[in-house]
Amino acid sequence: MALGGNPIFNGKNFRGATQAPPVPSYSHGQNQYGQAPGGVPGQNQYGQPAWAAQPQMTSDQLQQMYNQPAAGPAETGRMTFDDVIVKTAACLAVLLLGAAVTLFVAPGTASLLMVVGALGGFALGMVNSFKKQPSPALILTYAGLEGLFLGGLTRLLDGMFPGVGLQAVIGTLAVFGVTLALFKSGKVRATPKAVRFFMIAMLGYLVFAVINMVLVWTGAVQSPFGLSSSVHIFGIPLGVFIGILAIGLAAFSLVMDFTSIEQGVRQGAPEKYSWTAAFGLTVTLVWLYVEIIRLLAILRGDD
Repeated sequence: MALGGNPIFNGKNFRGATQAPPVPSYSHGQNQYGQAPGGVPGQNQYGQPAWAAQPQMTSDQLQQMYNQPAAGPAETGRMTFDDVIVKTAACLAVLLLGAAVTLFVAPGTASLLMVVGALGGFALGMVNSFKKQPSPALILTYAGLEGLFLGGLTRLLDGMFPGVGLQAVIGTLAVFGVTLALFKSGKVRATPKAVRFFMIAMLGYLVFAVINMVLVWTGAVQSPFGLSSSVHIFGIPLGVFIGILAIGLAAFSLVMDFTSIEQGVRQGAPEKYSWTAAFGLTVTLVWLYVEIIRLLAILRGDD
């Protein structure tokens, strides 16, 4: 799809699947030289020309054929926006089902499922990202594992700061809706310059995230959010600035997803790649939700 777009979409073979099969060079009952067995070239076994042996269409049948609408993307096996919507809805439904599981188990089990979901989701996320051909089973499994992770995380943080879970859901839907509206209006586009800035900012964010994670794991920083909540700038936790940046990056990642999907539909990508599009959107929405709920928790914890 879009070169330089969401990395999930890069490296896939998005050749259109709309080419008609090759027309045979000979008709039924003929060999490859246009001759029926035992007959004259270009004739059937009854001495008639090959074309004359085919059933003829009446003028009404020809007119009816010409009046029929041209085959659309659904009839030719190409990806459509409806396909992407349906597949994305399926991924989100599985994700919500996985999140619901954590609500009906003991707190300790929910924490264990959160870890399993995080590790398993990361592993399958890598597998699905590098697979040339999309696998619906692996993509849905990824969604289920991420559901376990998000459900456990939400239960943990909502227990510490009641209400942040619902606020994060509303915030995620709001950012998604606004980003989609801006994209459809043409006011926001994944231009090459914007993509380069995105990649630089992402690299800086990942470096900070790795350093922060190491400091928390080694006990160098006692705060559960590491430097994000222990370092303050003008009395504001560092995590607020980092969180706003991360939410902006996730929102722009949605723009890149929309761009890739739009180009895939225009270029006639095969219908199976609607699963790739759904996977890309699910990854971005998970990231967006995590950043929003973490920002809310940091703000509540600093009260």
